[in-house]
Amino acid sequence: MAQPLLFSPMKIGGLTVKNRIVMAPMLMGFGQFDGAVTAQMADYYEQRAKGGAGLIITEVTRVDDRTGAAAFAQMALTSDSQIAPLAAMAERIHAYGTKLFVQLHHPGRQNMGLLIGTVPLSIFMERHFRGYRKLLYKIVPAGKVLMEKKLVPRVVAPSKCEESYFSGAKSRALCKREIKKLVKRFAEAAERAKKAGADGVELHASHGYLIQQFLSPHTNKRRDEYGGPLENRMRFLLEIIAAVRAACGKDFPLIVRLTVDECYDRAGRPGTGYGLEEGLEMARRLERAGIDAIDVSCGGYDAFNYWLEPMSFEDGWRAYMAAAVKNEVSIPVIAANLIRSPEQAEKQLREGVQDFVSLGRPLIADPFWPQKAQEGKTREITRCINCLYCIESMQNNAYIGSHAGCSVNPRVGREAETLPADGQGRTVAVVGAGLAGLAAASFLCERGFQPVVFERNAQPGGQLIPGGKPPHKNKIAWCVEDLCTRALRAGAEFRFGTEADESLVAALAPYAVIVATGGEALRLPALPGAGFVTVLTAVEALIRPEAVRGREVVVVGSGMTGLETAESLAAPGRRVSVVEMAPQTAPGVWMQHVDDILPRLAEKGVKIYTSLKLESVKGNTLTLRRRNRPREFVEMPCDTLVLAVGVRSVKTLYDQLSGRVERLYLCGDAQKPGRIADAVASAYACVKAIPG
Repeated sequence: MAQPLLFSPMKIGGLTVKNRIVMAPMLMGFGQFDGAVTAQMADYYEQRAKGGAGLIITEVTRVDDRTGAAAFAQMALTSDSQIAPLAAMAERIHAYGTKLFVQLHHPGRQNMGLLIGTVPLSIFMERHFRGYRKLLYKIVPAGKVLMEKKLVPRVVAPSKCEESYFSGAKSRALCKREIKKLVKRFAEAAERAKKAGADGVELHASHGYLIQQFLSPHTNKRRDEYGGPLENRMRFLLEIIAAVRAACGKDFPLIVRLTVDECYDRAGRPGTGYGLEEGLEMARRLERAGIDAIDVSCGGYDAFNYWLEPMSFEDGWRAYMAAAVKNEVSIPVIAANLIRSPEQAEKQLREGVQDFVSLGRPLIADPFWPQKAQEGKTREITRCINCLYCIESMQNNAYIGSHAGCSVNPRVGREAETLPADGQGRTVAVVGAGLAGLAAASFLCERGFQPVVFERNAQPGGQLIPGGKPPHKNKIAWCVEDLCTRALRAGAEFRFGTEADESLVAALAPYAVIVATGGEALRLPALPGAGFVTVLTAVEALIRPEAVRGREVVVVGSGMTGLETAESLAAPGRRVSVVEMAPQTAPGVWMQHVDDILPRLAEKGVKIYTSLKLESVKGNTLTLRRRNRPREFVEMPCDTLVLAVGVRSVKTLYDQLSGRVERLYLCGDAQKPGRIADAVASAYACVKAIPG
């Protein structure tokens, strides 16, 4: 076995876990108003147990319906009616030798005012009025406007404090009576978890949620016994631990997930909150309080990228925090540490960084990560690329009653679904070996078809080739590598350097044809006077950086393509500017990506200008019109103009084959320009639609 430590058993309290792989808790949106486990949620967790995880920790599970709901579609243990559904899920998970812990949680100031008091109402309404759910999700988007205008109830916190960067909600301080009631509710929820057959519970004292808000001097300004020195700030958590022990007994394993460093200094706010030194003291005191393991994390929503990292972060960057905790305590240490490979996991176990490896996003991307690693099939693992689509889609879809997705795994939330193996070896032509074409080839093999993939270039990847060129984007290539590996191992045939046409496709006599010819970068209409300026698309600038001429470079478009291209082109002796027509930078881009790249652009001297529309070029000068000021213009020097203004579909072959091929399908950017998740999901839907 290549990773002997990773697949060795270890105890948490008196409980033996079969290996060192822990599935980290992640809210996915598979729940319902009443908090009971749903079939979709149980299927999702069972798939990860089947895939070989030693321990699964559930998503954030609410202990209070009135002030503690993090989402409408969230698991809860606030009522005895929720015990039986959880017990059924626990039984399914235990069938694979996997243990189950429930993470108990209250969001505090991270909550959205829209959710205060509305979950109990929604539970009642759904029980008594058919169609309430559909009605609610029709009006919930309007709730965003109410939240923006602060016309919703205040969220609760240890004390009144600044608005959360993420939720933007106004807060109020909990009174002592409310604190005591919440302590009791945490204990009651733990007791329900035990009655349901869960193997233990985890208290979520991390990521800026309520328990951690008590721990932090930034959010805890109380002047009573719950605020001030560390002893007082830890009181709420220690009272919860004591109450859980009293309710469940000392033999029921109890973990605390702890932020040991709030990372405000890394987020540009030095002197705010607490750092590692105080976090280590918390860990020591928690061990003395009798917990069975500590789940080490860092950061919070105010320093979002330091606990849920985007692609730019190095794997294992925060391992030093877990190692520091392990040096201070004798109980097992669990940590995520941005682990992406079995080799990295084994190395950190061997070096004594931690005792258990916590995998969150990697097990969303590939539920069978543990099994493949144990069987020595690491090349077959579908790797998480840190694109953050999971949390972005979860947050956005929560407003419409849907769930999180995954860029590289279109089956998230559809674990019970299987593709029929009815291809009978029949040939299917796939035109294009970009991401959609590669994914289609892989799914076709799964169905038993014989895909023949035509690609005019000498290598696969399509738009992901330039997409992986900017700094910190190396993980993009993993998508191509993983899909190619999967398709080749399954028997797909690739014909590179071959541009498919009608005759070439007809010669195959295929059962079906999938056109995945991708898209191409948009160009602006001819600009007056543009002859003196080098005009490139972002793709051209990334693939052929030598074509970028002169000192003054202007990128039009501040989406992620424009911003990443600007970062790639910024160099000593060159001035790069980004021009955006909208009034804000990166409109529609998930905030974590913006927070990640803007400081790097500032360091490189890249200037960003908003509310400007390109009008014309005269010599080496751009003329731009100010938004909503049609008579006001700005001039900007420019030697090379780079266009990052979108993509249009390329489907010429599809149009030529329409009416001539019985089973003809279009997918990926050729169907509709989108993101990685859209391309993979499109390919899956396309292959699923082919009749057997």
